[in-house]
Amino acid sequence: MKFRTRLLGTLIFTCLFVTPAIAQPVPVIFDTDITGDVDDVLALAMLHTLADRHECEILAVTVSKINPLAAPFVDAVNTFYGRPDIPIGVTRDAQKRDSKYLHLIQQRDGDELRYPHDLTSSDAAPDAVATLRQTLAAAEDHSVVLIQVGLAANLADLIESAGDGHSDLSGIELVRKKVKVVSVMAGAFAAIDGNDHFLEANVRNGIDSMQRFADRWPSDVPVVWSDFRIGIAAPYPRESIANDFRYREHHIVPESYLLHSGPNHDRPTWDLTSVLYAVRPHDGYFGLSDRGTVRVDDDGFTRFRPNQDGRDRYLIMTPIQTARVIEAQRSLVSQPPRSAK
Repeated sequence: MKFRTRLLGTLIFTCLFVTPAIAQPVPVIFDTDITGDVDDVLALAMLHTLADRHECEILAVTVSKINPLAAPFVDAVNTFYGRPDIPIGVTRDAQKRDSKYLHLIQQRDGDELRYPHDLTSSDAAPDAVATLRQTLAAAEDHSVVLIQVGLAANLADLIESAGDGHSDLSGIELVRKKVKVVSVMAGAFAAIDGNDHFLEANVRNGIDSMQRFADRWPSDVPVVWSDFRIGIAAPYPRESIANDFRYREHHIVPESYLLHSGPNHDRPTWDLTSVLYAVRPHDGYFGLSDRGTVRVDDDGFTRFRPNQDGRDRYLIMTPIQTARVIEAQRSLVSQPPRSAK
């Protein structure tokens, strides 16, 4: 009896006075081709919400396609969500891309920009590799989660970079020391609508860089791929665009979405799935394939070869998980910014 009483007292003391460990925010770098598709905008908004919830810290954003308004647009989104000072870097050597929505940041209401930003052109932003190297050099070892949702230009160039003023380490050495995992949206590892040789856009539009990334990324730094099928299965509901952002007269997310996709389309959420896995890898939204190795053919076709010691895995999603992913993405994208008035 005394033992039971003592045990009960110990349990009560533990519950009352021992504070459970609080998970630290995941430090992330978001590498995006935010020009053509609008899912990049949704993904960046979702990252900011996760940062508002103290689930992640956005260390930097790098842009992997060329458009003079791309970096200013990222700056406008970051400012809209109350983080105007996040470093932004851009590629100087990748695909040039027009956009249906980037010009939104030039919109004025009277004399004021609707969406304020400091960067006036991508040309004024620093180089992406320099931004990546500086950010990684300042990070804790084996802590950074890289999220690549576009061309592989910046990460391929990073691993081929030499030591500089930010770090004496080569790109590969810096990645091995600082990066925990890479969450990539690219490829197709099964047939798409009966096409067993589907060429996914993030690969097809930058084949050389994706080959360099797949071939040269360090084998001891894991890469998790969200392929074309995952985003197709979890579209963003148009009802959310119509109803969930009414807390502000103007909101950069639905206005971008409508310029790109119009009001009658449920846009696939390719890039959002890579963000969701990167920040919440243990929440059961996805399964993972066995280990293997990804290779990219000269025409842009991606191949996954099983290998128990392989660096690569890809996301798997059941119908039940799909419903959870859609709901999670909707709530995270549409949550009011902490700076909302």
